[in-house]
Amino acid sequence: MAGMSQVPAARRALAVLTLLAGSAGPLPASSIARSLGLPRSSTYHLLAEMAADGFVVYLPEERRWGLGVAAFEIGSAYLRHGPIERLARPLLRRLVDRVGEIAQLGVLHGAETLYLLKEQPPRHATVVTDVGVRMPAQLTASGRSMLAQLPPAQVRALFPGPLVDRTGQGPATLSALRRELAGDARRGWSVEDGLVTEGFASIAACAFDHTGHPAAAITVTFRRDRWPAETWPRLAGPVRRAAADLTGRLGGHPPVISS
Repeated sequence: MAGMSQVPAARRALAVLTLLAGSAGPLPASSIARSLGLPRSSTYHLLAEMAADGFVVYLPEERRWGLGVAAFEIGSAYLRHGPIERLARPLLRRLVDRVGEIAQLGVLHGAETLYLLKEQPPRHATVVTDVGVRMPAQLTASGRSMLAQLPPAQVRALFPGPLVDRTGQGPATLSALRRELAGDARRGWSVEDGLVTEGFASIAACAFDHTGHPAAAITVTFRRDRWPAETWPRLAGPVRRAAADLTGRLGGHPPVISS
């Protein structure tokens, strides 16, 4: 029966994760304690233990707690083991048939994009990204499309240090990344031009889960000389429709924008 003494602590930890996942942003410890009916001292101890394992992160400037990288990894693991690949595969195939380019499905895995599916036309050029490959999320169109839908504090928690690059391009600072993500959020789709592979560009749109959070992204990758920049909005149309279809299949909805 000794193990049963740990059950209340496990339930409290799950309650904290559920509360933070359903919140619009990080919360102060006092709000967490009040919402869950916990003593403040117990709440601080619980948060410290969860932070040590990466499930929550403390933001000292705001004196608030948010979800940590481990929480994102668990969410990504669910997606990998769940039905999302089966739901997305026919959408990717239809997208390939329509635009004649490579289509991929990616999810966030911490600060990286993890590619789950790839469909491509016959005799198409090979690209670096493939099923099972992880890339820095800020360099990929799929990663950016999902990051653009996260609260700024969560983006900051994912990128606490210098930003890496592959081709000498891309945002060098968190501030620069956040400016680009804000533009992507307004536009409704993201683009990456030569940040992963020189001569190739990608356009991606985000699909959402039932809570309005990013669940995955659908991406089309193409040779830059085949689709000049002025054609990208036209190419983004079918990508956005495929992502919207995946959102519907997941029983999801885009985030509600408060006025």
